Amino acid sequence: MPRRFRFGVVGESIRSGADLTGTARRAEALGYDVLTLRDHFVARPFGDQLAPVAALAYAASATGTLRLGTMVLANDYRHPVLLAKEAATLDHLSGGRFELGIGAGWLREEYEAAGLPFDPAGTRVGRLEESLRILRGLLGGEETTFAGEHYRTDGLTVFPRPARRPPLVVGAGSARMLGIAGRHADTVGILPRALPDGTISDEIAERLPDAIARKADLVRDAAGGRDVELSMMVTPAFGPDPRRAAARVAETRGWGASSAGLVLDMPSQFVGPPEHIAEQMLARRDRYGFSYYQVPDASMEEFAPVIPLLTG
Repeated sequence: MPRRFRFGVVGESIRSGADLTGTARRAEALGYDVLTLRDHFVARPFGDQLAPVAALAYAASATGTLRLGTMVLANDYRHPVLLAKEAATLDHLSGGRFELGIGAGWLREEYEAAGLPFDPAGTRVGRLEESLRILRGLLGGEETTFAGEHYRTDGLTVFPRPARRPPLVVGAGSARMLGIAGRHADTVGILPRALPDGTISDEIAERLPDAIARKADLVRDAAGGRDVELSMMVTPAFGPDPRRAAARVAETRGWGASSAGLVLDMPSQFVGPPEHIAEQMLARRDRYGFSYYQVPDASMEEFAPVIPLLTG
């Protein structure tokens, strides 16, 4: 049986407590399932951001059913033991509504601005995998002893102990990362590849159906029969004519209006009126397995009419 759809809002334009509570309450009222916050301390490329863990605790006090997540924390910015403590506390304060999203870290400019070593991708990814093993143990209520290349723990437990382990969400784009996510995560956010220079790939080929299908298959193969939720962040383009909306997307991305046909087939692009977008999402759940979509808060109101078409 297909997974039910879930929808989230990424709070990219939140700059104050009032912005935060207003966005959280509005997302909840519109029927969104989750509010997520990014994890950056430089303004580019998403604008200034509140610290996600503290901000989500504040958002929890302003909402009743909305789930709260990170999209996604950079593993290198926090030791996994400290992160487990923060995650367990936030899960407790929110009544079990927290979802812990984490990735390997990718933005070289941010590392350098903070004086953090931007290690080769293999090293950063290796640290993430060890961190996920520690987090699963601690947040699962286990006494955790671990000895790896990067981290060590000796008989640790976490307080407050979660009644249920918070879901782990991993953003992944490369083959190795997709495999790690499939083995350890409950939700995998399918992304373009992070490049060695500290940027994200914008190759059109990475967004075409065959590439996305391969990534989804890598996750499922690594999961070994576990039921893993597949997620994607999307920026929908609305309009009565899907092809014209697709042409606008192609021009905005610098691909040229002639790429409109490719955009129509991209699993990460949704264009046209709400009814057409809902049909696309149903078809892509059947084909690829995606059931959890997140939109930026700038698109929250415009996208909201799609939600009852798929959840009602």
